[in-house]
Amino acid sequence: MPAHPMLEYLWIVPLLPLLGSAINGILGAKWPNKYVTLTAISSTGLSFLCALEAVREFLESGQALSRKEFFTWIASGNFRAGFDLQADRLTVVMMLVVTGVGWLIHIYAIGYMAHERGYYRFFSYLNLFMFFMLILVLAANYVLLFVGWEGVGLSSYLLIGFWFLKKSASDAGKKAFIVNRIGDFGFMLGMFLLFRTFGTLDFQTLFTKAGSWPAEPMGHFGTFTVACLLLFMGATGKSAQLPLYVWLPDAMEGPTPVSALIHAATMVTAGVYVVARSHVLFSHSSTAMLVVAMVGCATAFFAATIGLVQTDIKKVLAYSTVSQLGYMFLACGVGAFTAGIFHLMTHAFFKALLFLAAGSVIHAMGGEQEMPKMGGLGRKIKWTYATMFIATLAIAGIPPFAGFFSKDAILFATFQSGAGDRIRTLYVLGLLAAVLTAFYMFRLIFLTFHGKPRYDEHKVHVHESPWSMRGPLVVLAILSVAGGWFALPAFFQGPDYFANFLGPVFGAREAVEAGAEAAAHQLELILSGVAVLASLIGLAVAYRLYIKNPRKADDLARSMKPAYTTLLNKYYVDELYAAAVVRPLLWLSTNVFWKATDVAGIDGTVNGIAHGAAAIGDGLRHSQSGNTRSYAVWVVAGAIVVLAVIFFWPSASKIALGLVR
Repeated sequence: MPAHPMLEYLWIVPLLPLLGSAINGILGAKWPNKYVTLTAISSTGLSFLCALEAVREFLESGQALSRKEFFTWIASGNFRAGFDLQADRLTVVMMLVVTGVGWLIHIYAIGYMAHERGYYRFFSYLNLFMFFMLILVLAANYVLLFVGWEGVGLSSYLLIGFWFLKKSASDAGKKAFIVNRIGDFGFMLGMFLLFRTFGTLDFQTLFTKAGSWPAEPMGHFGTFTVACLLLFMGATGKSAQLPLYVWLPDAMEGPTPVSALIHAATMVTAGVYVVARSHVLFSHSSTAMLVVAMVGCATAFFAATIGLVQTDIKKVLAYSTVSQLGYMFLACGVGAFTAGIFHLMTHAFFKALLFLAAGSVIHAMGGEQEMPKMGGLGRKIKWTYATMFIATLAIAGIPPFAGFFSKDAILFATFQSGAGDRIRTLYVLGLLAAVLTAFYMFRLIFLTFHGKPRYDEHKVHVHESPWSMRGPLVVLAILSVAGGWFALPAFFQGPDYFANFLGPVFGAREAVEAGAEAAAHQLELILSGVAVLASLIGLAVAYRLYIKNPRKADDLARSMKPAYTTLLNKYYVDELYAAAVVRPLLWLSTNVFWKATDVAGIDGTVNGIAHGAAAIGDGLRHSQSGNTRSYAVWVVAGAIVVLAVIFFWPSASKIALGLVR
C-alpha cells in the first residue's frame, strides 16, 4: 500500500458524487425517497470524508504540490492532455468548501424538497454538479479544468430549470446557459493563445515557462494581457460580473438549495478560482490586473445599489452575491489573491447560510418570497431568525464575525496597493459598497423578522423548519462566526494563519522592517475602524427607515421616484440587452436564416425540384393512354421524324449512322 493512499487515488473524491448521480438517475424513479436520500447523502458524505483524509495526508507529507497523471486523454503531436489531478494548498481550500458546504446543502435539501415531484432527479443533478465542481478544482491542466467548467454550467442549467413546466424557470435556465457560453468563448480563445505561445496547457509546465518571461507594463497588449483578458472574460460569465451578470438574479427561479450551493457557495466562485490559479499569468500584466480590479469594484458597487430596493428575499441575496464576488475580483486585481480566496471561503459559509435561511423563511410562509408580505417572523421561527441574523452580521462586516476579517483584508490591500487616483477610487467605491451591503441586509432582516405581521395569520400558518433543514443552518452559523478567525492573530501583530497557509501557492510575503510593519499594522487598525463605522452607518439608516419610522422609507421612495424606479428595474439592463441584442438576433434568425435562407432558399429549392419532377411525371403520365391506335400514331409520327432527319439533314444522318454502327 502507498504511504498516502488517498493522494494516490485522488480520483475517488469526484467519483463518489458521480456514482451517486448515476445510481439515482438510473434507478431513482422506481425507488422511494428514502433510498434516493441515502444514495445522495452517503455519496457526498463519503466524498467529504475522503477529501478530509486527502487533506490530512497532503499536509502530513509536507509537499507544496502533489500531482498524479492517471491516463492520457488527448494526444496529438506534441500536445498531451491527461486526466491529471493535483493537490496544493489552494486546492485544499476549494475542495473542502465544495465537499463540506455541498454536503450540508444536500442534507438541507432532504427537508426542503421532500414533497417535490422529481425528487430523485433533483439529487441526481445535485450530485452531478458536485462531480464537475470537484473536477474543476482538482484539475492539473486547463483542458480538464474546462471539462469541469462546462460541466458545472450544464448542471446549473438543469438545476435552475428543475421546475421545467414553469416558463420563468425554463427561461432562466436557458438564459444562464447562453450568457455563460459567451464568456466560455473567450475562455477557449485564451486557452488556445496560451497553447500557441507556450506549447502546453499543463499548469506546472506552463506557469514555470511563463514565470521566466518579462512582465508587460501598463497599456501594453502582449500575450499575457490578451490571454488574461480572455480568461477573465470567461470568469465574468461564470462569476456573474459586469457585463455578464444578468443570468444570476434570474437563476433564483431554481429551488433554494440550488441557489445556496451553485449560485452562492461554489459555482459562481469558479471564475475567482481560475484567476487565482492563473495568478502567475495575471501578475505579468499590469493592464489585466487593473481591468480585473476595476470590473470587480464596479460590480460590487453596481449590484449593491440594485439590492437596496428589491423586495423578493432571494433577489436581494442574488444581487448581494454578485456584489461580494466583485469584492473577490477586486482583491485579485490588486494582487491580494490570498485575501480574495479568504473572502471566497468565508462568503461560502455566510452566503450559503443566508440562502438556506431564506429557504426556511419561504418554507415557513408557504412559498411566499416577497418581504413586504412578511414581518414579525422572528418570534415564530427563532432558529431561522438567529442563524440568519448571524449571517447578516458576517456579510455586513461586523467583528468578530467571519466577513469582517476577509472584507477588511480586501479593503486594506486595495488601499495599500497604490496612491494613484484609480486606486483611491477603487477603495472609496469598495467602502461605499460596504455601507450599502449593511443597509440592504439589515433592511432584509427588519422587513422579514421585525415589526407587525403583514400577512393573513389565519391563512398562513408560520412554522419552523424540520431539523434536517435547521441542522445545516446551525453548522453554517458556527462557521460564519469562527470562519474568519484564521486572521485573528494578525490584528494583534501575530501570524496571519490563512496567508501563511497559502504562502507556498501565491508566494510568501516579503519581510518588512519592524517600524514599517508597526506602521502598517496601525494603518490596518484605522482602516478596519473606518470599515466597521461604514457598516454601522448602513445598519443605523436601515433601522431608522424600517423600524423607527417605517413610513419614512415609502416617503423617500416617492420623493426620489426616478432613482427608485431605475433601481427597482435594475437600471433597465435586461431591457437594454433585449433591445440591442436579443430582438435583433431574433429578427435576423426569423426573417433571414429561417424564412429567407431555410424556407425560401433551401426548402424552396428542394420543394421546387420535387414539384417540377412531379409536373413532368404528370405530363408523361397523360401520354400513356392505353389506346393501341394512339400508340400506332406515335410510332408512325416518330418514324416520319427519323426519315426526315436522315434524308433532309445529311450531317445528322451521318451522326445517326455512326451511332447505329
